[in-house]
Amino acid sequence: MRIGIVAPACPLDLAVAQAVTALSAEHYGPSVELVFHPQCYLNEGHFAGPDAARSDAFVELANDPAIDAIWFARGGYGSNRFTLDALDRLEAPAHDKTYLGYSDMGFLLAGLAARGVGRPAHGPMVSDLKRADGEAAVMRALDWLVTRDARHVEPAARAGRTMAFNMTVLGTLLGTPLEPDFTGVILMLEDVDEMHYRLDRTLFGISANPHVRRCAGLMLGRCAPIPENDRPFGQDEEAIARHWCRTSGIAWLGRADIGHDANNKIVPFPA
Repeated sequence: MRIGIVAPACPLDLAVAQAVTALSAEHYGPSVELVFHPQCYLNEGHFAGPDAARSDAFVELANDPAIDAIWFARGGYGSNRFTLDALDRLEAPAHDKTYLGYSDMGFLLAGLAARGVGRPAHGPMVSDLKRADGEAAVMRALDWLVTRDARHVEPAARAGRTMAFNMTVLGTLLGTPLEPDFTGVILMLEDVDEMHYRLDRTLFGISANPHVRRCAGLMLGRCAPIPENDRPFGQDEEAIARHWCRTSGIAWLGRADIGHDANNKIVPFPA
């Protein structure tokens, strides 16, 4: 199996790529090859190279019939700047691949789902190796890509139609051509480093969207760490999510085992 790796947002640390390559070799030997695109190590301001370079790298690997899956290197910010351009250039081989990532990669996952391209999934990325217990996250992603072991999948996603997004990313892409069809889908949301009032504001926008209201229900992943504001909000993130579910008529389905941490489980999107 050949897994292509690109960095649509921020650059990847070469040492992390080398460590993950060693892990893969230790567990899978020559049966799995990690193909790191050179673009992963470019630097231009905030980004892993200019928009065109990031777009070209993604399209190159997605359209390569010798690549079986695309594993995103890391998040940050930037994939939205080229996603529409990249989607317009995808060819038949791109439809046969799995695409795995989260956080800022939600723009690409949503766009792929909206166009019915491949098998998008929310889950750990290469750079998660740097987290506490990050080796477990990386091996979860690799093992799922290679074996599709259901133990690595978020429990509610094992039997139902699901999508998962960073809350802030989803709030930004709603109403754009990247917006997927939420009809009948269990929608899982997570976030990180956002104050409670910001989570409240974002969930207002998400839950008010008429297309989101077609979902089967909402589950909330982890949002930690949550910075302290100068004034306590008075509700935690679960109370906030429950409030907007009641207000919007979206079913509250409980907590999801996803988040910006090493325990982040995999959530495959509907086929």
